Amino acid sequence: MKKPLKDVLRDACERAIKGGELVSTTLPPLFLSVPKEAEHGDLASNVAMALARGERRPPRAVAETIVRHILDPAKILAEVTIAGPGFINFRFAPSYWWRCLADCERAGETYGHSRVGEGARVQIEFVSANPTGPLHVGHARGAVTGDAIARLLSATGHAVEREYYVNDAGNQMEMLGASTYARYMELCGRPVPFPDEGYHGDYVRDVAGAIRAAEGDRWADTDADAARAYMRDRAGAMLLDAIRDDLTTLAIGFDAYVSERKLREDGAVDATLDALDARGVVYDADGARWFRSTEFGDDKDRPLVKSGGEFTYFGADVAYHRDKLARGFDRIIDVWGADHHGHIPRMKAALTALGLDAARLEVLLVQVVSLTRAGVPVRMGKRSGSFVTLREVVEEVGADATRFFLLMRKSDAQLEFDLDLAKQRTTENPVFYVQYGHARVASVFRQATAAGVAGDAVGAADPSRLVETEELALIRVLAQFPETVEQAALEREPHRVVFYLMQLAGDFHRYYNRTRILGEDRELTRARLLLAANVQKVIRVGLRLLGISAPDTM
Repeated sequence: MKKPLKDVLRDACERAIKGGELVSTTLPPLFLSVPKEAEHGDLASNVAMALARGERRPPRAVAETIVRHILDPAKILAEVTIAGPGFINFRFAPSYWWRCLADCERAGETYGHSRVGEGARVQIEFVSANPTGPLHVGHARGAVTGDAIARLLSATGHAVEREYYVNDAGNQMEMLGASTYARYMELCGRPVPFPDEGYHGDYVRDVAGAIRAAEGDRWADTDADAARAYMRDRAGAMLLDAIRDDLTTLAIGFDAYVSERKLREDGAVDATLDALDARGVVYDADGARWFRSTEFGDDKDRPLVKSGGEFTYFGADVAYHRDKLARGFDRIIDVWGADHHGHIPRMKAALTALGLDAARLEVLLVQVVSLTRAGVPVRMGKRSGSFVTLREVVEEVGADATRFFLLMRKSDAQLEFDLDLAKQRTTENPVFYVQYGHARVASVFRQATAAGVAGDAVGAADPSRLVETEELALIRVLAQFPETVEQAALEREPHRVVFYLMQLAGDFHRYYNRTRILGEDRELTRARLLLAANVQKVIRVGLRLLGISAPDTM
């Protein structure tokens, strides 16, 4: 919607400069925004105010100069006015909106897609929860956010790879092995002390029970260290499978799973520490090895190897990011919990110290989710013993509602998830409201088919029959969809698509309630069916980009 107008505006400014009526030789960015009040037009520009200082004239005078030079060879404009201190307001002609609807119809299911990404290789790593327990609702938000961003990037021409980094090494995995071993020994009737920092959730007992059911009591008579190591690996594998299953319920999959343990075993971590050492940014102190991160703006140096010789999480993570950049991605995007914000500058510092371009790393932070039921916070889950699992939420409200609600706010803003609202089958529930828009159009077409006015003729309908204010306003919203998708992808903000769909659905429901779509005038009926079909399509495409279904009946 903005591109043709930017061309008109740029041409007018250049004409004014060439004619000597503007002294500026360089134009500022030509930003166009949608006015808050519809009566002010469809789009507005502040270019006159941006130029006024250099022109040494009031913004309104500059605006008048620009407006005098506006040409509209394509006849897309109905009105150009100047408002306030110097805003230039534009109103499109109805014929322009009719062309937009025709473009939307021709694009089919690819409407809103683009090549703005120009094939850039982007790797997005998200979830990456330790395989020490089930995913909780906080993980779910990161999972849905990462997947939606991946979908949006793919739709805008990026070559996207999804990756899960499996933290299957370190003390947490050892604690999982010890916890599972203790539960296993209990089941064998030979209890051993449970580790003080062990995992107490019922899922550990379930894992231990599954191991005993498959292998009997044979590990009860084995060396305890060997048994704990086996339990660590077996429990980790089982819990990772459970994580995959949980993510499948949300239609989330990955192109690759990368094991931290394998990175260590393959020598990638040692090689990375050696590379840092060779660059003079590693030193030994107190029996540990340290990275001189303060030389790169960090508040203190960070350990890479503990005094006991164990790699720190940070040390292994630096090696992992070095490996990711070595794979040739133009950009790597990490989706982390907000509590990892301090990890960003030190990771970028390490990459810079390695001589790598840290600007290729982008980190998105996801804030916490608070669940409520009947207005009361929900903190405890039935299965974990301490938190609400992703699966519990999906089983209660469904995958579509889970995804939609988790995407309703910008990822770095805290989110309240109303479980009661998410289950309602009323217009108060935003995901139901949007999906109902899709189903309502399907119902209209079933009626139209019965009346003999649907079919191929709808695609060839005459858009110029759509002259009502609400009809043109609906087309205007449809025309905003491609830019909404593009901005949501480039800004990594899928909530933009959520808000857009809520607006589109709301506008359509109001139009439907006030307008007779199937009437006696068959050509007008076909035109309105054309409009309804494209509203339905955009809702469907938008929901698909969010990983949400678009039902025909509800």
